[in-house]
Amino acid sequence: MKVETDDRMGCGVVGAGAPVDEEALRIDLAAAFRIAVAFGWHESVGNHFSVAVSPDGTRFLMNPKWGHFSEIRASDLLLLDANDTETMRKPDAPDPSAWCIHGTVHRTNPAARVLFHCHPPNATALACLQDPSMKPIDLNTARFFGKVAVDLGFGGMADEMEEGRRIAETLGDKPVLMMGNHGISVAAPTVAEAFEHLYFFERAAETLLKAYGTGQPLAIMSDNLAAKTAAEWEPYVGMGYAHFEHWKRRLDRTEPDYRD
Repeated sequence: MKVETDDRMGCGVVGAGAPVDEEALRIDLAAAFRIAVAFGWHESVGNHFSVAVSPDGTRFLMNPKWGHFSEIRASDLLLLDANDTETMRKPDAPDPSAWCIHGTVHRTNPAARVLFHCHPPNATALACLQDPSMKPIDLNTARFFGKVAVDLGFGGMADEMEEGRRIAETLGDKPVLMMGNHGISVAAPTVAEAFEHLYFFERAAETLLKAYGTGQPLAIMSDNLAAKTAAEWEPYVGMGYAHFEHWKRRLDRTEPDYRD
């Protein structure tokens, strides 16, 4: 597979042909952890981001067990094989819940090249409602119309293979999985796109929760208008790459060790 940079601001983009540039993916993923801290999306030393490095998606990079997002470096990322049944018996085994979710998704869904799972405040609060769906009430909420899968089968800590299979199957080909009573997972072809999904979903959740908080009826768009608005976001994919590169430049000035 070949890594191209075209109009996407130098971020590693996976195409067909030659091996993936693992170093570039390590740097982008390490940057995502540091940026998540800046936005308050981290939670203690839990939650996990991963990116596939093989064509079939089964070999992937992920943060090590109980490493704080603010300290993750490119070299710290574990290189895992979703088909390796001995993974959890090894000395550097990942967190069981991370292996359950990320290992299963990467093994069964090659299109989900990047998977972010975390518990950001607004998205998680929305996930705790009886109806956690993203209602299209403005540009940002409508961005996700028809693009969010909802899993209401919460079974506690995701450390059982059956839980992982259900999560992977529910996500399907959607970029966002709203995990009821739990949090959120986002999937994308690149780290920059996953970051932008998470950024806008968290903002959208904040807007929706504030609108709910007024006690006034929501001005929900018609399905046709919401679908039109969501489609109008599609040409703006480059915006996400520019945004991600902005944050990488900030890191290069303030926390350059993320690249180590």
